[in-house]
Amino acid sequence: MIVISDTTPIISLLKAGHLELLEKLYGNVLVPNAVYYELTENPAYPDEAEIIKKVRFLSVTEVENIKSVNVLRSVTGLDEGESEALIMYDEQNADLLLMDERKGRRVAKQLKAEYIGTAGVLMLAYDKGYIGQADIKICLDTMINNNIRLGKKICNTVMAHVGLEEVY
Repeated sequence: MIVISDTTPIISLLKAGHLELLEKLYGNVLVPNAVYYELTENPAYPDEAEIIKKVRFLSVTEVENIKSVNVLRSVTGLDEGESEALIMYDEQNADLLLMDERKGRRVAKQLKAEYIGTAGVLMLAYDKGYIGQADIKICLDTMINNNIRLGKKICNTVMAHVGLEEVY
């Protein structure tokens, strides 16, 4: 299975202390150069950058058609990481795209890309027994406390999926 990730699912799971779920679910995850740069060069997050640099299951991969990335960026208004992830999805004939941002997901849908966000990753990991109910709640709370934008509806959907009372 070929999986491509944008920045937010990786940083969200890292902040929640469960980045390993990506490896458990997908083995290897490809990240375009722009996504890797966003993850490792933000001066506000030096500790997180060092963790990302040591993760073995994230494979930094170059997008072949930068011209397509630039066209997608100018037409859609997506950032470089999202655009590279979408183009790489097509270039690699990938099976899944990890993306959280609403605008990026809307473009992915138009391009008929299979995608899942952080909430979907948590629910799938729960279904496969990689994370328990209590940890799901802690993950959501931690992400919210770290200013990861998760809507109440999404949080409550995850809570209901794992059999917990909706509290958001």
